[in-house]
Order: sequence, then structure tokens, then C-alpha cells
Amino acid sequence: MSDNMNLGEIDGQAGTPEVETGKPIKTAKELEAVYDIPVQVSAVLGKATMQVSQLLKLGRGAVVELDRKVGEAIDIYVNNRLVARGEVVVVDERLGVTMTEIVKVDRT
Repeated sequence: MSDNMNLGEIDGQAGTPEVETGKPIKTAKELEAVYDIPVQVSAVLGKATMQVSQLLKLGRGAVVELDRKVGEAIDIYVNNRLVARGEVVVVDERLGVTMTEIVKVDRT
């Protein structure tokens, strides 16, 4: 079984999502209670490890090498939980993220 699922699996095309009660969610109207709950969304371009002394030497224009290659998918977190992978896009001169893959996490 794959750890990842495609976007069709969350929009009702490839199965019915279930809430913790085990009952399937039938309509978007049933989700209205959670629409106003704020969540923190983070897109991680990559990570780097360095000593504090190296960090203090960084100045304007410094380049920090990250652990990702150009074109490699970035991680998208919601409330510090990895939920998707995607790509960086530019929209009206602002950076954005497009989700290309939903990460399925088994809850045991």
C-alpha cells in the first residue's frame, strides 16, 4: 500500500473520507462547523544545519545551502504535520505553492 494518495482521493472521486467516528462524510455542508478554525500552513523549501558561530556570520546577501535540489518537491505542513508535497509558483509577483501530492499518514 502506498503512503501517498493523489488529489482525486480527497475530492470524493476515489472513496469517501471518514471522520474519527468512522461515519463517512457525505457532503461539504457537514464540514461547515470546521470552516472557521484557523490553521497554520507552512511550506518548507529545505533545511540546513550549521553552528551558531556560522549563523552569526551570515549577513545580507548570504546564501545558505539547503538539502533540496532545484525542482524537487517541497513539504507542506498544516499545524506542524506533513500533509502534502508541492511546487513553488509565482502568482502576481508573489510566491505561492501548488499541491501536487497529498501525504497519507496511517494513524495507529
